Amino acid sequence: MNDAAEAAARLRQGYAVYGLAVLIVAYVLAFIDRQILSLLVEPLKRDLHLSDVQISFLQGLSFALFFSLGGLPIGRLADTRRRTRVLAVGVAAWSVMTGLCGLARSFGLLLVCRIGVGVGEASMTPSAYSLIGDTFRGRRLGVAMGFYGIGPYLGSGLALVLGGLVIRRLPPLLHLPGLGVIHGWQAIFLALGPIGLIVALWIASLREPPRSGLEPQAPPAWPVVWSYFKWNAAAVVSVDLAVTFAAMAMYSLSAWGPSFLVRTYQLKVADAGQALGWQVMVFGSAGALAAGVIGDALRRRGWSFGRLAVMIAAALCAAPLAALTMLCGSEILSRTLFGPLVLLMTLAIGSGPATLQEITPSRMRGVQHALAVLIGNLLGLGLGPTIVAVTTDVGFHDETKVGLALAVTLPAMLSTSVLAGLASLAPYRRSLAAAPEEAR
Repeated sequence: MNDAAEAAARLRQGYAVYGLAVLIVAYVLAFIDRQILSLLVEPLKRDLHLSDVQISFLQGLSFALFFSLGGLPIGRLADTRRRTRVLAVGVAAWSVMTGLCGLARSFGLLLVCRIGVGVGEASMTPSAYSLIGDTFRGRRLGVAMGFYGIGPYLGSGLALVLGGLVIRRLPPLLHLPGLGVIHGWQAIFLALGPIGLIVALWIASLREPPRSGLEPQAPPAWPVVWSYFKWNAAAVVSVDLAVTFAAMAMYSLSAWGPSFLVRTYQLKVADAGQALGWQVMVFGSAGALAAGVIGDALRRRGWSFGRLAVMIAAALCAAPLAALTMLCGSEILSRTLFGPLVLLMTLAIGSGPATLQEITPSRMRGVQHALAVLIGNLLGLGLGPTIVAVTTDVGFHDETKVGLALAVTLPAMLSTSVLAGLASLAPYRRSLAAAPEEAR
């Protein structure tokens, strides 16, 4: 390779890293906008007179249902249209709806705004995974996916840490010109909207990478797509379910972890955010990166099921640790165990995307990951927080027993993830053997 070619290759690699960084920023923002609600549970319950079950609808089902259903048509757009444009429009849409959450003064209005946030965020996963799959291939794919996978944990952690700092400094009521008197939690939502519009413009400026495999003018017809999913159904569904139940546990912990500390150990809301936020950022990011690095290393050594093995082992270890974290009876020990628990959960979740990439042709990755979003969020995010809330409100009839509810539900979710992972081993090997070379 001559000097000019080497220089061009370095430029391409540098721009690939830059593009990945922009996608990570967008993913971080998505989870800040999504997870900030977890820190605001107690103020929302007080000011809007909500129950735990209503809060869980705002955290999970209302968001996840429309987020999941919107993902399939948007995934198809990501396979047939300019992906950076699809994503930029989505970021702008969810940012506007996040800002409008700050104007809501009733459960119904807040519910509508959260639905809007879910529809906008449906553009994130299929567009970004498709872009990454065509930018980083082979041995670098798992690491690139791992770096992208830190976005949810940086975002969730920042929502808790920065949200806690803001709550500590904001008065309970503020007077804003044109809006009158609003609650402090409303101001947080209002501030997030304009930030997202800036990120949307940034994404729109990115170059679209060429697609691998088929030419851009020839996306596969729907019968071809359905044929692929029919032949690979056992592998796709079982891997999706393994990731889904691990994600269900993580979403449940993120949704109710702060309230667990507030209700069980009488921490202030801001202090609970600080206590958990840093752990989510540090240990969640480490788990997401480790999933990519370990999975790539095992695949290089010939373990065709290496990524699945990581997923199964991590979920298996996380199940008993989740029960211990909630039942140990010590604030210091609970807060200490949160970190390793988050690490194991994210190690399991982070192994999923690259696992699916390896058996999926380039032109079907948008739909593939939209399907993963549909299953993962409809069940994981949609049901996880609500299962915990129903266990607390209906099962124990005592909101202070949210820790006991988590101790029952989290191990059950993680054990189900292990079973689904074990069931996926044989069909995944068959699908991997038949996958096109450009998908591996």
